Amino acid sequence: HGGGGGGGPTWDLTHSLAPYLDRHLVFPLLEFIQALAIYPDSDLLEAKISLLSQTNMVDFAMDIYKHLHSKGGGSDVVPAQMKERRLVVVTELKTLKQAASRVVEFLSDPERVKALRSSGTDRDATLAFLQTEHGIGSEDVEALYKYAKFQYECGNYSVAAEFLYFYRTIARDAEKSFKALWGKFAAEILMQNWGEAMEDLMRLKDVIDATHFPSAVEQLQQRTWLAHWSLFVFFNHENGRNAILDLFLNERYLNTIQTNARHLLRYLAAAALCNRRRRALIPAVVNAVAQETADALAASGEEESTKQDPICAFLEALYVRHDLEEAQATLAACDAVLASDFFLVGLRQEFAENSRMYIFESYCRVHKTIDLSEFAGTLGMGVDEAERWILEMIRSDRISARLDAERGVVVMASPYPTPMDRIVERVKGLHQRTEAIAAAVHSRGYAVA
Repeated sequence: HGGGGGGGPTWDLTHSLAPYLDRHLVFPLLEFIQALAIYPDSDLLEAKISLLSQTNMVDFAMDIYKHLHSKGGGSDVVPAQMKERRLVVVTELKTLKQAASRVVEFLSDPERVKALRSSGTDRDATLAFLQTEHGIGSEDVEALYKYAKFQYECGNYSVAAEFLYFYRTIARDAEKSFKALWGKFAAEILMQNWGEAMEDLMRLKDVIDATHFPSAVEQLQQRTWLAHWSLFVFFNHENGRNAILDLFLNERYLNTIQTNARHLLRYLAAAALCNRRRRALIPAVVNAVAQETADALAASGEEESTKQDPICAFLEALYVRHDLEEAQATLAACDAVLASDFFLVGLRQEFAENSRMYIFESYCRVHKTIDLSEFAGTLGMGVDEAERWILEMIRSDRISARLDAERGVVVMASPYPTPMDRIVERVKGLHQRTEAIAAAVHSRGYAVA
């Protein structure tokens, strides 16, 4: 889980996430945790340099090195190998650009590109057209792939995304086309083009599902990578919190998470708790979390329970053990997790609101009349704050109750429906729909037996 300057677990998952992310995608996570000051600043700067040394972003690496090692800011502190590496990168960039010059020149004309895309011709016809009309052969197409990849490694994500998109429309090499899709996906994430990134995510999912990999292990690995990369999209796209539930609760991906990446259950649990419209999926999420806890206990013993992620612990306390006091007691740790998680920090207020609401709903299931002061203690709130919160819930029709201020109690307007009540309501709904279907069939002149 990681430790920090505060001494004690920070529940930071960067070490768990990083092995499944592209180097460029790790960098935003390092920037985020550096601002939290949970690790020594010098350690994070060294980590950034190490990360950048495996890319072509040499100037960026040199700037960080100066910041870390130079007192006066002079360029003489930069190691010779960094300067030499920069010369190599610049030279290779020029060479690759020249090799791909015919395709690059073609792509620089928006009208020609637009005409080609709207022509609707297949890949072979497109390649024949490019060869006949513009002298662009298969070697030029492969040169574009190398140039686009190099541009990505230089941090020129917009150029890389454009070239990789074009490469995929005309490439015959299925393996390279697959890699190009991963590269474009990463570039769209880094440019925060969440709409394009979501489309690429779904394309990758379809390709991974449809491809016959050499082994099941390789396919599992591909799904593991996709599940990690998808976090950037799911917690930024407007429909992301629906999409993460759909993907992570998919049998194949839930198996992937339980096998290779149990730490991702935090994100599944948080998304479920912050998506009240999909609250019907909470039991499925609870089952996944409970299974992970059982597996961990079987593998490591009772002490493993102390290491459980607070957000998962909240779910289990509320929905498995039905212990409201334990659930409330985890909320402070949950907030600390959200505050220090790159993907979840934007959910802090919503999570706090929804978790209180779920505790309140559970409380209401077993109490007709609720003592305000006692309930305030359960929620970890002052009495006045709890009163204002409940009044807001009543005014917004989120609960059916009335507040008796003189007695200091909340009186529930109607009992929580029993399982039998819900069954009766569902049967009524089915009966009504059956009658509607029968009426529709009659209206079309068909006989009903």
